Amino acid sequence: MGNLATVVTDLSVKRGFKTVVSGLNFEINQGEIVALVGASGQGKTTLLHALAGLTSISSGSISHRAANSVHTALSFQESLLLPWLTVRENIKFGFRFSAIKKHRKFAKGELNAKVDSLLSRIGISDLADRKVDQLSGGQAQRVSIARTIIVEPEILLLDEPFSALDVTARSSLQDWLLDLQKQLGLTIVIVTHDIDEAVRLGNRVLVLSNNGTELIEHNVVEGRSLTDLKQEIVYQI
Repeated sequence: MGNLATVVTDLSVKRGFKTVVSGLNFEINQGEIVALVGASGQGKTTLLHALAGLTSISSGSISHRAANSVHTALSFQESLLLPWLTVRENIKFGFRFSAIKKHRKFAKGELNAKVDSLLSRIGISDLADRKVDQLSGGQAQRVSIARTIIVEPEILLLDEPFSALDVTARSSLQDWLLDLQKQLGLTIVIVTHDIDEAVRLGNRVLVLSNNGTELIEHNVVEGRSLTDLKQEIVYQI
């Protein structure tokens, strides 16, 4: 960590006449996980969509420092897999609407090899030929995230990806994501309502508060009481 992936400066976003987030400043370092928490209505998803380029900003700037043709890729709360495609085909589909398609041409079989390699690295090769209706909720989310990773974004954006899962599946997917981040050196921003999840996954936790006008940063460091940290975050939310 240490090299900047993205710098956000005085960011404001409006929806109609309503200002959803205003005057936000923060940085995202390469290779870290940033967890974004806050009460409902504080603008977490709006901020994530602004980072993804899906929402127009009203003022300020978002500066991506990488030369990578795909700065960000977003995985949603719902897996949004296409039921008529297999797992392998769903992952390949990530290229259909990706900017990387304009910059990268694949030789015959190269894309299939790339998908198979990713399936192996993230531990879901056994699911490759299954259809969506044969997957558990946790398996579907792994595939959804794999479809996002395949385009090799500079920053992976996750919008409450595990919120619909039961406690056991959620814990397993958290472990999987941490291992995946280490394997691939991913930079991740994850929105979550679960403070335990935020502290477990995040190198930093950003608390969005005061009607989307304030970000309070917490570093999750060894030696710091996680119980105290979680209580502090609860108070700020």
